[in-house]
Order: sequence, then C-alpha cells, then structure tokens
Amino acid sequence: MRLILASTSPARLDVLRNAGIEPVVRPSSVDEDAVLASNGPLTPAETVLTLARAKALAVADGEERDAHDGLVLGGDSMFEIDGEIYGKPGSPEVARERWEMQRGRTGTLWSGHWLVDRTVDASGHVAADEGVGAVKSAEVTFVDDLSDYEIEQYISSGEPLWVAGAFTIDSLGGAFIERISGDPSTVIGISLPVVRNLTRQLGYDWPALWNRPGAAS
Repeated sequence: MRLILASTSPARLDVLRNAGIEPVVRPSSVDEDAVLASNGPLTPAETVLTLARAKALAVADGEERDAHDGLVLGGDSMFEIDGEIYGKPGSPEVARERWEMQRGRTGTLWSGHWLVDRTVDASGHVAADEGVGAVKSAEVTFVDDLSDYEIEQYISSGEPLWVAGAFTIDSLGGAFIERISGDPSTVIGISLPVVRNLTRQLGYDWPALWNRPGAAS
C-alpha cells in the first residue's frame, strides 16, 4: 500500500519515514487564500482541516490521479496565540515579531489531516471517496529567558521562516521550547495516531503502509 504525501514539508516526511513509511511526495498547488476566502470565517480547527482537505483532493483528483494507486494525505498547520492564528512568517521581519510576542508564553499548534483513498483494484477501478479528516492540537510553551541575540541567530538560520508559528521542535528551535502538552508529532505538523486512525476508517491496516527498510512487512 502506497501513501502519497500532498506536501513538501521536510518535517512531515521525516516523521513518516521514522514511522516506517516512505511516501510518494506529490505537493499540491492549492491557493490557500482563495480556499479560505471561499469558506467564510473559520475557527483554527476548521481552517487547518479545510486546507488539508483541499490539498489532499487537489492531488487525488489531479492530472496524475490514475497513477496514484494509494492513499493521499494532505496536511496543514497553524499556530494560535491570543485567539489569532499564524501560519508561516515568510520573512525575517515577521519571524522576529512573532518571537518577540511569543517568548515565555503558551500557544496552541493545530494540525489538520485529510486522507483520500485512490487505490486501484484488480479491474483497474480507482476508488473515488471524498476522504476522511481529523484535527489534533497541542499546547506549546516557549522559554521565557530567550535573548534577542538567540532570536536573531535563529532567524538568520532561515529555519523559522517557512514553518507554522515560526518554530520547530525537531531541529534548532527545539531548545527554545519549555514544554509540550499533547502529541509531539502534532507540533511537527502530522499526528501519527491521527493518520493511523484515518487509515483504519478507510478500511486499511496501518502496518500495510510500512515500506521502509527495517519495517515489518
């Protein structure tokens, strides 16, 4: 059984690989702003689930649909603090503002997941379900003694510019996280327990996705 990952996130890819899964990476070209604009005001949970669904279906129903033969996974993450949600900062200036605001504080990382069945049966028929989805969240508390110098050095690394909330827990940013309440993989951008549950909802066993060397067959 193949898993097609509708994402370019290196962190999501690493989580799956460490779980024994080597996915086929086929990123979507979804216009996130347009998707959100067409769905009206959304809660943080609704936002990440809506985007995850749009990404999964864009890949599942794209030009290469007949070549998939597997499960298509879309994901999205946002960081919420003080009732506001934040995606990727995209620039050093925005990343600096984020860190000056969030150091010493606690926020919630929301991760949306959407899984679509596009397996091909013996007769060549491609499954055409709309998929299943779920949201997982985890609270993240940042250290309160983070210096301006550390913020500048972290921003200079480039790491926080292209991740939700301007931080990671599995790389350089991990040293600036005081604690996590919830599933750690959720903060990375993909909850393995959630993806396992979605896989089972579609009628497949989780071990069927294990295809990396050393994983059970």
